[in-house]
Amino acid sequence: MADVELTRDPTPLRGRVALVTGVSRRAGIGYATARRLAALGADIFLHHFAPHDAEQEWGADDLDLVRGGVREALVGRARLADAHADLALPEAPGQVFDAAAAEFGHVDLLVCNHALTGKDGALGELDAAKLDAHWAVDARSCILLAQEFAAQHDASRPGAAITFMTSGQGQGPLPGEVAYAAAKAALAGITVTLADQLADSGIRVNTVNPGPVDTGYLTGEMWEAVEPAFPFGRYGEPDDPARLISWLCTDEARWITGQVLHTEGGFARWRPRGG
Repeated sequence: MADVELTRDPTPLRGRVALVTGVSRRAGIGYATARRLAALGADIFLHHFAPHDAEQEWGADDLDLVRGGVREALVGRARLADAHADLALPEAPGQVFDAAAAEFGHVDLLVCNHALTGKDGALGELDAAKLDAHWAVDARSCILLAQEFAAQHDASRPGAAITFMTSGQGQGPLPGEVAYAAAKAALAGITVTLADQLADSGIRVNTVNPGPVDTGYLTGEMWEAVEPAFPFGRYGEPDDPARLISWLCTDEARWITGQVLHTEGGFARWRPRGG
């Protein structure tokens, strides 16, 4: 058996380039993930689409502050670049990936964090437009980004990894979010197939379910309703899934591919009525 290195390099992603999508709010998982990857030494290319956030009750963030927060986490000569794009458009995934590759020469790590919020419903409230909108953003764009990654990847470069984001729809119901749940289920379902196809190119593919994370929408009333389901006595924070996602991007996770991993803090989806 070969000797193994037991000490940890504090910047294991130095020299690698990470493309992280959906980084437009400092309260978001994408922002926390980008900062974690930057702190591990990676060059970072951010994708954002602020108009989506402007439609939400929490509103859009200041993108200069978003960039600044990621930039301050960079190590050494690592650089930051970014692009604005609506990933609902068929051509946008390829354009974003091409922009990242043109800026840095290559992309080693792809984290598909973006998603469409709202414009959904339960059975009886759906139409083709709602279903198509979530498919386009939450699933199709991620698959197209992965396809661009595979097409442009140099197999001689080590440590290539793709991380999708799902939403725990396989762990329990997402009431009123049929279109979103269906699209996210597609990513979880395709993970092992893509991992098998891309293994020969040295690319790992995994999917992360971040569990319930407070990205700025949690109210006191909402917390009171779900508190008994959280054994550690708190909701998820953006940095909780970011720790797992960033670790999956390192060589410490080199033997992990084709997996759907859950980081939910023991969240229990059932509790006694009135409990």
